[in-house]
This record gives sequence, structure tokens and C-alpha cells, in this order.
Amino acid sequence: MASIPCTFQLSARASSASAAAAAAARRSPRAAARLGWLRPSRLSAVVPASESGRVGPTCFFKFGNKDAEGAGIYGSQGRDDFDRDDVEQYFNYMGMLAVEGTYDKMEALLNQDIHPVDILLMLAASEGDKPKLEELLRAGAKYDVKDVDGRTALDRAADDTREFILGFAATLAA
Repeated sequence: MASIPCTFQLSARASSASAAAAAAARRSPRAAARLGWLRPSRLSAVVPASESGRVGPTCFFKFGNKDAEGAGIYGSQGRDDFDRDDVEQYFNYMGMLAVEGTYDKMEALLNQDIHPVDILLMLAASEGDKPKLEELLRAGAKYDVKDVDGRTALDRAADDTREFILGFAATLAA
């Protein structure tokens, strides 16, 4: 995950006339500006730290000293971290319920004693969802598991998706 360094500088002053100035500004922004009730924001622009030329707090959109994978947000799930709920959520998310009109196909896969991560791989292969395929293969999904009809994730995938699965699986094995 890429991190983006940036510097924030904030300053604010409270004033007793703040409420009156805000009300006047809403009624007539031009008059408020002429009378000096509106001032430029004191929030400086957010720019990359390397361009700001200022020394101050810097943020790196990271999670402690970990990236998203190390923090368990993406890619760090194992095979047994996936369950029936994940299959149903993906089925709904990809609009498969709308297309199928029923959960019958999903239930048939779940009732066949196929591990949920392998079912997800089959569904993602059918959809050509490469980021999801990558995540599932990292988690230990098996692309040679057969569904009710005897088809594997590779059988369900289009040619480019099939090549992606085999290529990515080969890089994991190396």
C-alpha cells in the first residue's frame, strides 16, 4: 500500500462576533466581505510534506508501522477466515442474486461441502474479479475444487481470467 506524506497546519481563533458574522455572511456575503467580517480560511492548503517547506507533524496514511496487509485489513486473511456469510455477501455484492433471482446456486455450492473460500474463488472467477481472485488465492483458495456440475474455478473463468489465476498461483508457489 502506498503512503502519502502530508503536513497539516491548523490555527483558529474564536470571536464573540463569530455568530453574528456568520449570520450576516449567509444573508449577504458581499456586504460581509466589505465590512471585513469574512476572512480567508486559516487552514493552510494540504500539500505533500516534501513541497510544504514546513517542519511539523507529518502523517503517513498507515496503521502504526504496518501497511493495510500487515494490519489485517487486506490480504492477510487465511483460508479459515472465510465463512458462509462471506459467500452470501459477495453473491449479493456482485449482483448475482439479482441475475439469478434466487440463492439456489449459492446454497447448492454451500451444501456440497465446499469450503467457502473455494466457493468465493469460483464466483470471482465467473465474474473476472481479479482483485478478489488475488485476495482469495493468497488466502489459500484452491482453483481445482469442483462444483455441483463438476466445474472448477478455471472452467468458470474466461480465458484472460484463467491465465491470471494460473499465473498468480504460480507466483505464490515460487
